[in-house]
This record gives sequence, C-alpha cells and structure tokens, in this order.
Amino acid sequence: MKQEIREDKYCKEKGFKEGDLVIFYDPLKNKSYLQRLHRDGKFMTHRGIIEHRQALDKEEGEVVLTHTEREFFVFRPTLNEFIKKMARKSAIMHPKDLGIVLLWADIYPGLKIVEAGSGSGALLLALLRLVGEKGEVISYDVREDLQEIAKENIKNFLGEVPNLKFKIKDIYTGIEEVDVDRIILDLPCPWEALNTLKTSLRSGGIVLAYLPTITQSEKFVKSLQQAGDFSLIETMESIVRPWNIEGLSVRPCHRIIGHTGFITVARKMKRG
Repeated sequence: MKQEIREDKYCKEKGFKEGDLVIFYDPLKNKSYLQRLHRDGKFMTHRGIIEHRQALDKEEGEVVLTHTEREFFVFRPTLNEFIKKMARKSAIMHPKDLGIVLLWADIYPGLKIVEAGSGSGALLLALLRLVGEKGEVISYDVREDLQEIAKENIKNFLGEVPNLKFKIKDIYTGIEEVDVDRIILDLPCPWEALNTLKTSLRSGGIVLAYLPTITQSEKFVKSLQQAGDFSLIETMESIVRPWNIEGLSVRPCHRIIGHTGFITVARKMKRG
C-alpha cells in the first residue's frame, strides 16, 4: 500500500473499519489506550470491557461504552500518541525534539534523506510522513534487531512504505549514496562520520545530529568547524513545560520532560 493511499484513508475516511489503529480515551482518568480493531476483539479496562465492534463504522470522537456503561471515546492516534506507546528496544527521539528536527533540517516532499541509526523508528515515522512518495529515506544501523522493531512500528502506523530502505552498515565507514539532501545522525560519535558527510551530502545540504550530552555536541561542532566545509552551525535543546489548568488550579505541572537531547545542525558549503 502506497503511503499516499494510507494517509488519505487515515485522514479522510469516515467510520472505523476492522484492522484500523485507534485509541480508546478515558475522560475520567485522562488516559488513552492504543488498540487494533478486530470484530471479536475486547479491551479490558479497570472500568469495564469495551467490545471492539462498538467502534466499527463510528466516526472519530464518538462514544463507546464498557459493559458497565462507562463512557470512553474513540479516536485515530496521532503520530505523537503512537510514538509514545509503540514497541521499543532502545531510547527514541522524543516527540518534542522531532518537531525541532523536522523544521531545522527543513524536511519537505521529494527529499533524499539518509538517517542513522534506525533505533525503534520514531524519527523514521516523522520523516516518512513529510517526504511523500517522491522522496526517499535510507536508514543505516549496525543492529538488525533494532531495524526489525523499526520496520514493525512503521508498518503498524503507515502500512507498507516503498520509498524506505534499510541497510545494515556502519555509516562511519562511508555509504553508497551521493548528492544526499539531508543526513540525520542519531549516533554517539557523529564526528567519525565526517568523511561520509563530505562525500555524500550535496552542496547546500543539511546535516543534523542528535546527542545526549553537550560534550558530544561540542566535539561534533568543533569537528565541523575544523573541516571548513560547513557553515550556519547551530546547537540547541528543547524543553516543554506543560501547564495544569483546572478550576482554580492554574500552574505548571509538577512533572515535566526536561532535557532529552541536544540538536546540532549545519549546512555544507562548496569550496572554491
């Protein structure tokens, strides 16, 4: 199934069908539960049992009842919700950082993107939604077991995506692709991929690295500066502070997601 078909169905088709991915939302607990609809499926909750068939042919936002007549609501999961609940075997790029990555790396339809490493597929999901069927994403990793999880997560959310390729290889040693528009590195030592960036990234192309510590980011930035082939180098992090607004209680939430990673971005120049 092509990506554009899947997106049209996901966004425009009215009425849930068997096999659709949904969330059951509990308004009392303000919690969502991810489910794949099956005609004879059942979801056990602390407030009763929801039979999947109740959701079939309903539209987003409609009510489904537990066997104890407690109200839940059914929605299609957003990418943010899916990423938070999907299977994983490694740390993922957090949704709050994905937004920065997609904007600062300037991801749009038709791009040729190399990504390393694959992880559990959170970044890949975000990239694939934006590059469209005319774009191409190639994902490198040295661990096949992680790529298998990424493949399953992508299939669960997007279906079959023909413009995605997985390769088992160390990107530090070089890649086959040339004239790549974007290279995104979710690796511990991105400075070791400097030769790959020089030979495979097109002039004007963007490299972005996601790193857990500022010392790694500093080493990567200094490597880019010393190489002399990169400009417009920036390093940043994103911190999101949610607020609680309920009655007279208007305050920041007690628990926030603070630091998750540092993002460094740069553009390749063509030396005269």
